[in-house]
Amino acid sequence: MKTKWLPLLMLVLLMTWMGLLLSGCAQDEMQVVQVNEVTHSVFYAPFYAAINLGYFEEEGIQVELTNGGGSDKSMTALLSGQAQIGLMGPETAVYVCNEGKEDHAVVIGQLTKRDGSFLLGKTPDDNFDWSKLEGTSVIGGRAGGMPQMTLDYVLKQHGLVHGQNITVRTDVQFNLMGGAFIGGDDDYVTMFEPSASTMELAGEGYIVASVGEAGGEVPYTCFMVKKSYLEDNKEMLTGFIRAVYRGQQYVTSNEAEDVATTLAPSFADNDVELLTVVVQRYKDIDVWKTDPVMLEADYGRLLEIIKAAGVIEAGPDYAVLIDNSIAESVRK
Repeated sequence: MKTKWLPLLMLVLLMTWMGLLLSGCAQDEMQVVQVNEVTHSVFYAPFYAAINLGYFEEEGIQVELTNGGGSDKSMTALLSGQAQIGLMGPETAVYVCNEGKEDHAVVIGQLTKRDGSFLLGKTPDDNFDWSKLEGTSVIGGRAGGMPQMTLDYVLKQHGLVHGQNITVRTDVQFNLMGGAFIGGDDDYVTMFEPSASTMELAGEGYIVASVGEAGGEVPYTCFMVKKSYLEDNKEMLTGFIRAVYRGQQYVTSNEAEDVATTLAPSFADNDVELLTVVVQRYKDIDVWKTDPVMLEADYGRLLEIIKAAGVIEAGPDYAVLIDNSIAESVRK
């Protein structure tokens, strides 16, 4: 009996060894790409869906994620070479280009089209109106960042101006805003998901409004690379943006619960039920682009918001900062 089973055993061992060898070869062929994301949020659901569904692997790309904790830090990581791709607000690329840097950041794909933050208060308010913020203190994010500037844009539409009839704090680091609100005396704070819903479930704050819904469409979060990196790695970046595009299509065409289940591996601390609520909330306000192309008119609106915030007087031309060549090719 032992002699009879020996050939079969050797065959199994041989097949196992070959499988491991082939697997090792496949991993060696994968191109590792460091991506620095401005924060980790369900707001970037199409990107995580593309990761978890294996779309990047199918393109021969292995994504390694790093959390920047603010677009200024993400841009620093990109320009210093710590990351090859940055996922952040395009306003940071505007600032770098305006400084005259030759090898500046270039936007190669747009992910979101609205602000993804929500306004939280100390108590529930089913009849919230922006006029209620008069005379209050709001933790609004880093000065010059898209969350703060979009909030400022919305407040001005409702006659609220910092230093006159409202206080908007810009001295709290992005990753510390929730803790500052919980432990401080400020009346409101803006938070991204799933942090906003997690705070609400814990009774530490209550969502009263969507900044994105009030602010309208604007190119909010984009993938960008250094100009030199784009020139040298166009084939890989085409595969990268193709995977992102598939993620956008998936999130757009599937129900919130299915999307939440797909996102679950990226948010181990949150259950699928909470993620479903969050995904539906973002679907309701239409935050995600259905393709990665940034339109020139949308870029113009971005510059209007930055100018209104008093951060810049003029921005770089659309063709200088935005390269849609890859995004348009994968959309076709």
